Amino acid sequence: MSQQTINYQQLAADLNAIKAATWQQVGTADAQYIRRLIRWQRGAEILGRITLMLGFFSLWWLLPGMLLLAWAKIVDNMEIGHNVLHGQYDWMNDPLINSQTYEWDIAADAGSWRRIHNHEHHTYTNIIGKDRDFGYGLLRMSDDLAWRPKNRWQFITYLNLSLLFEWGVAYHELAAERVFKGRKKANRTSALSDDALKRMFFSKAARQLFKDYVFFPLLAGPLFVPVLLANLGANLIRNLWTSTIIFCGHFTEDVQTFHADDCANESQGQWYHRQMLGSSNLTGSRWFHLMTGHLSCQIEHHLFPDIPARRYPAMAAQVEAVANKHGIPYNSGSFWTQYRAVLQRLWRYSWPDKAVKEPSQPSA
Repeated sequence: MSQQTINYQQLAADLNAIKAATWQQVGTADAQYIRRLIRWQRGAEILGRITLMLGFFSLWWLLPGMLLLAWAKIVDNMEIGHNVLHGQYDWMNDPLINSQTYEWDIAADAGSWRRIHNHEHHTYTNIIGKDRDFGYGLLRMSDDLAWRPKNRWQFITYLNLSLLFEWGVAYHELAAERVFKGRKKANRTSALSDDALKRMFFSKAARQLFKDYVFFPLLAGPLFVPVLLANLGANLIRNLWTSTIIFCGHFTEDVQTFHADDCANESQGQWYHRQMLGSSNLTGSRWFHLMTGHLSCQIEHHLFPDIPARRYPAMAAQVEAVANKHGIPYNSGSFWTQYRAVLQRLWRYSWPDKAVKEPSQPSA
């Protein structure tokens, strides 16, 4: 972690004040917002599937139907599902909009995702060996990890991962390295057995495959193949978009990584500091923020993951002011600026660095 002199107690006080002031504003408007958005999302999905059926009259109807379905899937995953599963709307006491009961339109089982992502990633953000985003997986994104020959092709791996992103998320958030390959972390226990987790994984995967590639295409009768391909297209669009946004929030060139020893017994202020150094923001319009699930404000999301995400753009200006006050970098830029930085990081760590030393092998 950066060795610059920071008053961590004051940093925590400044950010806690922003959090407290925002929570005081949360209420009816936020409940109306998420309920209205769910109606729009469900309406878009229904309209998209109806539009696909109009392919009986002209195959040109398949394109708008596919785009409507893709929009519905993006909003379901990003602005609704991701944020609901973080508990941002649990205060509403609505059983349909609750982190413990919500299920989303994606291959990843919501329960597995919630247990791993909410705890592991948001607690140990960018800590080598604890946050699997920076582990020995498909991609090498830090010189904390030794180069391997397969990294030479990781640009192609990244493109494939983006196309199949929902399946990558499902595998990743299941802690699948442990479940399927037996690679357990030391002192790691789970309330669920590996067999139970496997059943959850395959059950959710089967439901997703059946829904998009069997049930709805069968309803189209003679349009089975065109509707199947349109569903596939909608999923690919959703996968490419979500992958790109998530990488822009986590893997730009200026995003920093940390070692467990440096983060041991960290104070709240130090934890806040790590979240700010380990995240990137995207600038854009109101609609852009909505389409990203407000992960365009990744810094604010990592600082305050349980606050309704629609509040993040307003908080961002306050958080940036706090960052400037304490001399902390605030990594924010346009979509293309940040995406270019992601691609540069991917390319940079595709090649060996003679200065890199093999760290202690982290568990998967």
